[in-house]
Amino acid sequence: MTIYQLNVTTDKGETYSLDRYEGKVILIVNTASKCGLTGQFEELQALYDKYAERGLVILGFPSNQFKQELDSAEQASEACRLTYGVTFPMHEIVAVNGDSAHPLFKLLTEETKGLLGKSVKWNFTKFLVDRNGQIIKRFAPTDKPLKLEEEIISYL
Repeated sequence: MTIYQLNVTTDKGETYSLDRYEGKVILIVNTASKCGLTGQFEELQALYDKYAERGLVILGFPSNQFKQELDSAEQASEACRLTYGVTFPMHEIVAVNGDSAHPLFKLLTEETKGLLGKSVKWNFTKFLVDRNGQIIKRFAPTDKPLKLEEEIISYL
């Protein structure tokens, strides 16, 4: 199974298939607008600005499983856009762990193991997906996005 078989919903309520990103390198990030790691939005946006034309897509998925998100996806994405200048796609608030986890995060965590096994440890866990929809690697919440640049380039 690839991520292209899954549907997601934007912060504005539009549901779409991830196959719209077929042929692109995707960095999927579970975000939270009240987390101490929110400064990573600036680095994520810098990567997006620099490599979008070469085929990089960054997808933000707010999650409140760690109790650090605003009340709605619209509020969360607005905070990201106003505070950090985020222009990459943001999505609805999703669960990233447990039985109620979004199918995308169930797939991501099945394919990659982190410090806590399958579970997402914290906000700003990042998952790299190649141009064929295969999940390549998981990065820890504290891994700064710009430190991933070389690896991202290798898949572009």
